[in-house]
Amino acid sequence: MSVKDFQSKASYAGMALLMALTGIVSLLLVIPVENAGLEAFENPDSMSNIILFVFLMLVFTAVLLILIKWKAKIVITAIIALSLMAVVFYVALSLLSLVYFGIPLYIVSGLISLAAILLLWFHPEWYVINFIGIIVCAGCASIFGVSLSVIPVIVLLVFLMIYDYISVRKSKHMLTLADGVLRQKMPIMFIVPKDRGYSFKKSGLNLEAKKDDRGAFMIGMGDMIMPSILVVSAQVYAGGSNVISVLGVSLPALGAFFGGILGLCLLMIPLSTGKPQPGLPWINGFAIAGFLICCAVSGSWDWLTLNFW
Repeated sequence: MSVKDFQSKASYAGMALLMALTGIVSLLLVIPVENAGLEAFENPDSMSNIILFVFLMLVFTAVLLILIKWKAKIVITAIIALSLMAVVFYVALSLLSLVYFGIPLYIVSGLISLAAILLLWFHPEWYVINFIGIIVCAGCASIFGVSLSVIPVIVLLVFLMIYDYISVRKSKHMLTLADGVLRQKMPIMFIVPKDRGYSFKKSGLNLEAKKDDRGAFMIGMGDMIMPSILVVSAQVYAGGSNVISVLGVSLPALGAFFGGILGLCLLMIPLSTGKPQPGLPWINGFAIAGFLICCAVSGSWDWLTLNFW
């Protein structure tokens, strides 16, 4: 095996590790998020939650695309920074609520989120981006995972599989969005270097460059968040004392966890061509399949009963 092939395989392994860490941290955040009362929706079974989720996602995407077209770099950076700050704030708030420092938790959480964004702003290296990215992705996955029961999550994941395919292969507006955000050096994606000397701060990452000219691989944070939402939802709504569990994690949640990682690993095959690939059809598809297989094994089907509206 050549050094180049070894480095590529190491980078692929790095992406799988990032997904695994996101899933693990999102599960660890379940109890703090529930204790802090950070559920996003009142009725986790309602399909109207998915309609609202998709609407806000499409509006956010449209706004960013318009700003990229207008080359409003400062506004783009501000929107991304505020979005990341909000998630870090709520993650910090949920964790700090487990203890008491004698200082208002909102102030401490605000300072932590501000410090995270300043670190990204002044030192946007790939390892800083990935570290904060894990916190942001796990926080989003945990909040939405405890807020949405299994069927709405599966409906959401299937919709996003179709949307991701269209936005990458057909309209290609997701590539425009990714490239525009990358230029701000405060991306909403993970960066996995191909070699140890790579610096995102110095070199950036050009999606239009040839495969061999790119210094790193990139994978969107959404590709990490979505399967982890199913992992958390499966743990909360398809778990229980009567369901097989391993180290406190229910078998359906483990199925979604390992299914998502398997989907990511298989995604590496078309990804190795150097052409941008829609990740969610692979990742979400295998996460759902892993979840359903483990539900069949454990006999966990209580989640099928819900109030749609």
